[in-house]
Order: sequence, then structure tokens, then C-alpha cells
Amino acid sequence: MNDILSSLKPNRRHILAFAFAALAAVPVFGQDLKIKNSIGTIVAGAGLSGSKSIVVMDAVTGRVLESHNGSKALPPASVTKAATALYAMSTLGSESTYKTRLLTTGSIQNGVLRGNLILEGSGDPRLDTDALGSLVGQLKKAGVKSVKGKFLVYSGALPYQPQIDETQPSHVGYNPTISGLNLNFNRVFFQWKRSTKGYDVDMFARAKKYSPNVRGIKMAVKNRDLPVFKYRSVNGADHWSVAQSALGKGGSRWLPVRQPADYAGEVFQSVAAINGIRVPKHKVVTRQVSGTPIAVWESSTVRQLSKSMIKYSTNMTAETLGLSASVKRGAKAHNLRNSGKAMTDWLEATYGVRGARFVDHSGLGSDSRISAHEMARLLVNAKWNGPLRPIMKEITLRNAQFKKAPIKGAKVVVKTGTLNFASALSGYITCPNGRKLAFAVFTADQKKRGQIAKKDRERPTGGKAWARKSRVMQHQLIRHWVQTYGT
Repeated sequence: MNDILSSLKPNRRHILAFAFAALAAVPVFGQDLKIKNSIGTIVAGAGLSGSKSIVVMDAVTGRVLESHNGSKALPPASVTKAATALYAMSTLGSESTYKTRLLTTGSIQNGVLRGNLILEGSGDPRLDTDALGSLVGQLKKAGVKSVKGKFLVYSGALPYQPQIDETQPSHVGYNPTISGLNLNFNRVFFQWKRSTKGYDVDMFARAKKYSPNVRGIKMAVKNRDLPVFKYRSVNGADHWSVAQSALGKGGSRWLPVRQPADYAGEVFQSVAAINGIRVPKHKVVTRQVSGTPIAVWESSTVRQLSKSMIKYSTNMTAETLGLSASVKRGAKAHNLRNSGKAMTDWLEATYGVRGARFVDHSGLGSDSRISAHEMARLLVNAKWNGPLRPIMKEITLRNAQFKKAPIKGAKVVVKTGTLNFASALSGYITCPNGRKLAFAVFTADQKKRGQIAKKDRERPTGGKAWARKSRVMQHQLIRHWVQTYGT
């Protein structure tokens, strides 16, 4: 028998298949009774309504140490972004960048560009007004003072998505439009102040250096109580109205932009004017136009964008990275749901994740599902020294009163996730004794989620208190695991 075994030379595919199969065969509910009761006590004491799915594994061997309904699939919320980071870094390359370019189709004579100027987007999720200012500065340095031809704006590098989740209120900035040309996270800064005639309202493309007025997006103050905001598209332009009763003496907030290419075109023209360059009104094109590069803005690397996405949980970055990866892989990513499926299929083929369903890349869509067992399996198969753990966010452990109470020698890096009556936490634990753990905690009250009216989804009654209970439970579980396995 030993001679037969020693003659076999399995390739990498056989080794991975064996590893995934072995991990899948690990019993989920075979824990010691005392430990099982301990995790059960924490869950019962949380006073949290709805479903829970909880698993902790040895991060090296993949052995399940504890589980509570570990195979139950629940909404992962923004924990989805951890999967998206792996998808993007692997497909696009961790050190790759997005490049936004200015192209020309003619020569420059006496400061006049006798040809077209093209603003070409590639999907950069972090492009802002100051970045456009850098492009304008390069254009000025090249000697351009005016453009004789057309000003074209190309936004077709990624398929246009009017919003991430159509069930969300129209005015929330965390539900942005996605395009091949994005600006200021596709948000506009709305500012108002009471005046003798009512209210003075302004829209700005706000950044640190440049904050030009935006006139292509309209705002009207209406004499009503609710809804606070209303949105409609008029001849392809964003038109907003706001309830006067909600304005008070003055204030400001960000609102989503639904026509980001038009927004970018107008803002570029304004910044160019500030720098003494006359640029004609823009025209949006969806087909790429060839030309000679004259200026370029380069984003941070995909790894840096992924790290920032996990730290700040930016939906715009997640959807752009995910769509970019699907487009590069040749997937039929006409919409986020198709792109989410492409990522789901990739996770199964690459990391052995089974039974998951992702409908986007940010976790905002409420139809995404994955169990705690499969999420923890993903972390284990992504490897302790792999690309994910170093970009996750370190948190300080808290006690039952949710006050900071770190455990000496323990380090916890995670991705958090929050939806209305859904809370998720997943990550890696370095124990004081050096033991390495991977875990996932998903909670959701689907009944309460289903009862929230669309107008109340920004701040539903009871949502904040429910989420706090879930977070307290999450930290109690991590403290229990560190004390049980790591001391």
C-alpha cells in the first residue's frame, strides 16, 4: 500500500480539490457539549430577535471549533466587500490602477486646440473634482487656452447602473449610480440657508481645492412635510425637490448624482474656466473615441482601493471594483446582479465556497446570501498569509457594556456589515498564545426588515437598538473564543 501511495504524484488541482473536500467534510455540529452550551448562552443572553449563523474555525487547518446554525444562509451586508476585494485583486491585479485621461484629436496652435478634447473615464471610484483640476493643470501646461472642436465625455468603460439597490430611498448617498466615469462618489453637495425670500440653495462639486457650482442639477424648495426629498429625471437631468419644513435655518448634505458623466463634463468645464481655459459644453459618448493622450490622472492601486473600501465600507468602490473584474473576465456583466453571479461562481471555483449568492459587490442588495460556515471557509482558503487579512480593519474588543476592553496579546481584523435589522462581522483572530482563528457572525431579523416602509429605510424605528445588541453579541463571542482557544 505504501508503494502505491508513494507512486502517486497529484497535481495542484488534485491537491486543491482534496483540500476543499476535506474542509467540507469537517462536521459543523460536532463540538464539545460544554463549549456548545457556552456559545449558546451568549446567543441566548443577547436578547436579539431573528436568525443567527455563527462559526469559528482554526484558520490554519479549517477545523470547525464552534458553530451555531452555521449552515444557515443570511444577508452578509458589507462583509460582501471582503469577497469583492479578493475578486478584484486576483482579476485586476493588486498593483493595477485606474487611469482617467484627456485625449486630443487635433493640433495646438497659438493656445487653441484645433480638434476635439475627450475626457475618458476608466471607472475610477475615487475620482474627485481636484483630480479633474490636475487634468486641467496638465492641459494648461501643454499650452491649451481654448478648444475649437468638441468636448466629448466617454463613460462606457463600465456598464451604467442607475443605482445599486432600487428598494432604497432615492436620496441616500450610499446607493450611488455606477458608471465608467464617476465623480465625487457620484454625489453632489447640497447646501441651503434661510433668507428674506425663503431659502437660498446651491449645489457644489465639493473637494479640498476646487468646489465649483453645479447648475445642471436642479433643486426646488416645496411647501410640504413629506417626503423630505423627491427625485425625477427631466430630459436626462437630475431634478430634486425638498420639503421646506425639514430645512430649519440652514444646513448641508450630499445627494446622489444619477447622470455622473454629465456631472463630470460640467465640472471639468467649470474648473477649466477657473484656470483660464475655454472649453465648450460637453457631449456624452458611450463608444470609445481614439485620440492622442495629453493628460492623465492615475488612481491608487487596486490593493489600496480595496483596503480603503474595507475600512470605510464605500459601496461605490466595491461596485466599481467588482464590475471591473467581471468585465475583464469577459462575464456578461450588463447589471450588478449578473456581475454578482460571476463573482459567486469565481468564489466557488477558486475557494470552494458553496451555496452562496451575491447580487452585487457591496452587500447593499438584500437578496445576497451566504452562511457563516461558508464565509469562514472562504477566509481559511484565502490563507492566513494571503492578500485579504493584511487589508482588513483592526478593531478593539469591547465588553458587555460595549466599552473598549482589549485582551492583551489578541489582535482582531474584520470586515463589518450593517443593513436594517441585519448585522454581520467576519475576520481573523490572532490569539495571545499565537493560535490563528477565522470566524463569521451573521444576524438578521427578516420579518422586521420586510415590515419597513421604503420612506423609513434610512432610519427605521428600533433599528439602532437592534444593531447594538448584535454588535455586543459579536464582541462577546470573540472574547469567548480568545479565552477558550487562545490563552
